[in-house]
Amino acid sequence: MAASRSGIRRYVLDANALIGFFDGRQPAAERVRKILSEANRNQVSVWMSAINWGEVYYTEWRHYGEAKAQEAEMNLQRLPVVVVEADRDRATRAAALKQKHNLGYADGFAAELAIDRKAWLVTADPEFGRLGKVLSVFPLPRFEK
Repeated sequence: MAASRSGIRRYVLDANALIGFFDGRQPAAERVRKILSEANRNQVSVWMSAINWGEVYYTEWRHYGEAKAQEAEMNLQRLPVVVVEADRDRATRAAALKQKHNLGYADGFAAELAIDRKAWLVTADPEFGRLGKVLSVFPLPRFEK
């Protein structure tokens, strides 16, 4: 499910994957770094929903301040991650996933994008298991404070 016809693997980053990467939370940060390194070599495709990017931005601001959030924005621009806008159709599909599978609202966008792009969802959130075989999950270890 998570490869294109050309054989290139596909990934969608959940907010916690990128936060873990930015914050250096091991071993999750190393796993995300490897995916991004492969994307730099055009061996994989990596996407993120704009809604999930918003989660990263506000989380960085909430925990570390506005300057850290702006630094995260600059760092994102240097990464081989395509941020996908949320139009009405995408929002409708994400909302349906939220309702059917009891997901968080932003989680619906991550799942929708991964399903749409036939990609692995890179996440530490076990709630995505509720979708079963509809969604391929690339699990990251959960961060414990």
